[in-house]
Amino acid sequence: MSDADPSSLPALELLFERPDLPTSGLPEALARAYAGELGVSGPRVFANFVASLDGVVALPGPAESGHVVSQDSAADRFVMGLLRACADAVVIGAGTFRRSPAHLWQAGSIYPPAAALFAEVRARLGLQPQPKLVVVSASGALDVARPALADAVIVTSVSGASKLRPVLPPEARLVVLDLQDLRLSEVLARLQSEGLPRLLTEGGPSLFARMVAEQLVDELFLTTSPALFGRLPNDQRKSLIDGLDVAGTQLDLLSARRHGSHLFLRYALRRVRTPSLVP
Repeated sequence: MSDADPSSLPALELLFERPDLPTSGLPEALARAYAGELGVSGPRVFANFVASLDGVVALPGPAESGHVVSQDSAADRFVMGLLRACADAVVIGAGTFRRSPAHLWQAGSIYPPAAALFAEVRARLGLQPQPKLVVVSASGALDVARPALADAVIVTSVSGASKLRPVLPPEARLVVLDLQDLRLSEVLARLQSEGLPRLLTEGGPSLFARMVAEQLVDELFLTTSPALFGRLPNDQRKSLIDGLDVAGTQLDLLSARRHGSHLFLRYALRRVRTPSLVP
């Protein structure tokens, strides 16, 4: 049992939830804070983002912008930690990695007050103590001294691997693929076949766009922040989907929660069946 103080956790309000969602047997304090159960069945690819009301998820500049977009919401960090607690691995792009030099992409690191409870969730689910970090970088231009890469999996190209191999920490691992022509479905399928069935992606928006375009994402957890940023031509502010046309991909609402003026929405992405050429 955890000795975390339940009074230190945010209390979300349940607005809507479909009755058939999976559960994971959350500790009572987490279930009370989240206003119900949370489960992610595997194999599964699920995403977590925070976006402003006008759709901005990333701001220009080298710094991590999620805390600005979310208005430093403790409830958003709590939900992010809860999702990481249910994941076998966290998959991010190189840009997201570069903007967070000290971050570890672990459940407890994003919301320390619930670290012990998140660890209890992982133990109940039979998961490793921490989710595996997976960084996708075709160029291999990564700062290998950052602590998050100590035992990470880096998916890179042949040229990227040649840069990384001599300097990579001994516990880190390379997955070398032809990222120029490779479909991300092959990357995720390989990760899942290697014992990482529940894959959480936290961005960035370019990587997420590719995943949606290839119909790889099963669910989206989206925090809607009560903020407006606006857009100007070529201002480098990015929306949830950046750089690709995903043809009006449709989603079904699975649940909705509220904390103050922040909304916490869970969607299932619809898969479009490709017509068969075989009669």
